[in-house]
Amino acid sequence: MKLRRKILFAIILLVFIPVIVMGTVTYVNFSGAMEKKSSNFYWISLLETDRKLKFALSEISSITNSAITQPAIQQSLKQPDFVLTYDRKQEINNLLINHPMITSFSLYGKDRLLYQYNAPLSFADMKAQSWYGAMTNAEGRPVWSGPGENGSESSGQPVLIQARIVKDYYSLEDIGYLVVYVRPDLLDQIFWEAATLKKGDILLVNKQGNIVFGKSGEHIGQRTDFPFLESHYNKEQDYYIDYYQGEKSLITFLPSHNSDWYLAAITPMNLISSESVSIRNIALILGTVSLLSAFLFDRYFVRRLVRSINSAVNGMKRVKQGIFMPITTPQRADDESDQLIDGFNLMSAQINELIEQVQTEQGRKKEAEMQALMAQINPHFIYNSLESINSMAVLQGNKDISRMVISLGKLLRISISQNQELIPLHMEFEHVRHYLDIQKFRFEDKFSYAIEIPEMLKTYMTQKLIVQPIVENALYHAIEQMEAPGIITIEAREMGQDIIIIVKDNGPGFDQATLFSLWDQEHSNQKKYSDSGVGLKNVHERLNIRFGSPYGILVCSSPGYGSTIRIRIPKILP
Repeated sequence: MKLRRKILFAIILLVFIPVIVMGTVTYVNFSGAMEKKSSNFYWISLLETDRKLKFALSEISSITNSAITQPAIQQSLKQPDFVLTYDRKQEINNLLINHPMITSFSLYGKDRLLYQYNAPLSFADMKAQSWYGAMTNAEGRPVWSGPGENGSESSGQPVLIQARIVKDYYSLEDIGYLVVYVRPDLLDQIFWEAATLKKGDILLVNKQGNIVFGKSGEHIGQRTDFPFLESHYNKEQDYYIDYYQGEKSLITFLPSHNSDWYLAAITPMNLISSESVSIRNIALILGTVSLLSAFLFDRYFVRRLVRSINSAVNGMKRVKQGIFMPITTPQRADDESDQLIDGFNLMSAQINELIEQVQTEQGRKKEAEMQALMAQINPHFIYNSLESINSMAVLQGNKDISRMVISLGKLLRISISQNQELIPLHMEFEHVRHYLDIQKFRFEDKFSYAIEIPEMLKTYMTQKLIVQPIVENALYHAIEQMEAPGIITIEAREMGQDIIIIVKDNGPGFDQATLFSLWDQEHSNQKKYSDSGVGLKNVHERLNIRFGSPYGILVCSSPGYGSTIRIRIPKILP
């Protein structure tokens, strides 16, 4: 299908069909948005209401927290058959009846009523209350019971109850019970200040479905079946639509700070849907305008855009055939379609230039490979010469020369014949061993050496020729200057994800100035070894360039205490 036809078909799908369904979709979407908006409004209102509720209840709890730790209550409960004096009663009253919302309280021992203030509830009646089990399970924490769940609403004298176990201040043993009665005005004030929509209501519900309290004051104590109270309820969102008191309503819920309570906001759906009528009319007008805009869009934009795209497609076909010819536009509008043509022309020119560069590089590469093949003659010539020398030494019976030639041959194979920069760690140590064996012929018994590499580290890869230059420095700047026999030890250790190679000698050591001189290759004794071109600084820079800044060498030395060089490399598997 041609592009122009596709765009026309897309206009039909995006404009004509939406005109038919736009009104319905807009109406439904706006209704959903209103539901979400109402839910968000109530969620914020519920959150603020719960915050105020927590503050008010915490204020009462702070009073009882302070009271139950005072000697007046502690001593009275811990003494069996204790009879309260008038002064002690007044002292207890002053501890608890100091808040305008607290109307009365009862103080119980473990098996009897000890003292009460305007609260005629016997010990047996107290144990029969619905909140008694929750109080005993709370282990001293305050337990609240609202008017709709403690039965006070149905009796005509609604009251909010806080009950708690009193514990010994020192041993934390249970010594009694405290029940405090709070005016329902505390809840009235909190819920009256809660923001609601017209005809909306906010409820405080416990987990058993009883309405503990409500802003409207209706249905308190009645039982409801809100789905969010069920233990297996899957909370995908904090609101849903259901019937409440026979009316379809939007129900928004929020768990209260009290784990036994939920806050629920009720909004009649007819109040929400009334806001969507004007949106339905606006959607019809927008549909008509969109239909007209589609015709204008096709006439003044689509036609020119398709022409530019077709020009770019034809240009790509020419590029596929190897023809890099720029695209010309009869009329420029300085918009994205012209930028597309300009970008294609620029890309075509760059591709043509890159093809020429690649062809040039290929010629250079073939020439370099030819030179590399010719360069292989020198190493093979050296190996063949060493083999001849070794054969002559064996025929003459000179085993020292034979061993020296063999070590030199292996040394050269590692240093000049290995094309790769990374070699196994055991091969690098083998290279150092051959180098020291050759130096033993020169220095004879002037030094000894020891090489240690754990079996598990042998196969890890390392940069080539990093240990031999360090050993060479130890020979010429430490061992050669000593009168007593010298010792060089080389060992590899594992340190987390890295490998540490330690080169240690018992030479005279050196100070900081000498170290800087060696580092810059300006020391007077360095001259005769400059042909190698490899020193401490060279090794450090090669490791740093290949592996990064954490890796390189660390020099530790002091006059009279020898030198220790630590080479840090990463673990690299072959």
